[in-house]
Amino acid sequence: MGVVIESDRWEPKPSAFIVLSAACFASVFLRPYFSKSNAARGSGASSLLDLGPTAPFLRFQRGFLLLYSLASVMDGLESMFGEYEFALYGISREQMTWYLSIGAVAALVFGTFSGVLFDMVGPRKACLLFCILHLFVGVLKSVVRHPTVWISSICLSLASSLFSFCYETWMVMEHEKQGHKQDLLSDTFWLMTFFESLSLIGSQGLANLLVKDLKRRSLSPYVLAALLAILSALCIRKQWSRSYHIISVDSYIKSFSAHVLRDKKILALAWTQASIHFSMSVVWILWAPTLVADGREVNLSMIYPCFIGSRMLGSTVFPWYFSEVKSFGNEDCLTTALGVAGLALLIVAYDYQEIGFLVILFCVFHACVGFSLPSLARLRTM
Repeated sequence: MGVVIESDRWEPKPSAFIVLSAACFASVFLRPYFSKSNAARGSGASSLLDLGPTAPFLRFQRGFLLLYSLASVMDGLESMFGEYEFALYGISREQMTWYLSIGAVAALVFGTFSGVLFDMVGPRKACLLFCILHLFVGVLKSVVRHPTVWISSICLSLASSLFSFCYETWMVMEHEKQGHKQDLLSDTFWLMTFFESLSLIGSQGLANLLVKDLKRRSLSPYVLAALLAILSALCIRKQWSRSYHIISVDSYIKSFSAHVLRDKKILALAWTQASIHFSMSVVWILWAPTLVADGREVNLSMIYPCFIGSRMLGSTVFPWYFSEVKSFGNEDCLTTALGVAGLALLIVAYDYQEIGFLVILFCVFHACVGFSLPSLARLRTM
């Protein structure tokens, strides 16, 4: 008689994915029917499927979101495997840390000045450079048997640094240039967070389907990322106008000193932006070791989509809150979200909990991040 041994490997129940998906899409598609501000405004972009007075804006918004989603899929495909890819090349853990540190330093040095540089020459070139970097890494990993890891690490870090600002900057400039209403920017900001998260989940699924071809390199995730980079670059060259005024260095320095360095609100916003990105990086590094502490077996690949789904849900809460709750300002809402996120991480840090409760706390943190990112973008444009 055979003995059946039950596995103690923990993973989320399938109902968790169903609830998250249903909540996200219900929040998106039911908002036009319950939003009083949209009914009063009349001309607002009430839904992704709604046409009418704002049809030119919706065409612009959908075109931008398509490009932004392609960029998010590229970013997800290139950074999906991490340790598995390094181990495939026979790299030790010490070397992994060294290569990742090289990429982080390159992003720190270049990222500090890249925003200033592409403010002067236009964000279109920054987006094209983002595509070129992903194309280069995709071709390098597809052609070379054992690619130089530190080169790909530097290129991907620089691409992530560009991605953090170039598409948003272009969208805001084109939005103002085409004369769309300023209050419609908030709709695009939360949709950016929503589609970026959705694209990350999609890139994870594509990468898992193509991971068997990593050694054969016939149709690896890197080939797909390179093809998407070519497609994105062609769309950028076709859709974007070249008519950007190039600013001189002297005039930019004077403007930067007057409007940024001497404005305490801008400095506070920069500190808040840096803090939330720092916390996201720390959580990204430590969430898996925290869950598997004391030898607990966890199916980590099933938990990651829960975090991204929570961020999607948090982004969909943003338009509900700002269209209906008028008693709180953007700063108050952002402060509340950051406080809840900090409280969730404090519980994780100082109190030992079961895996399910830890996953819920991490989901709360990511939901607050999903709410905070469009709030920060809204403050940047103000």
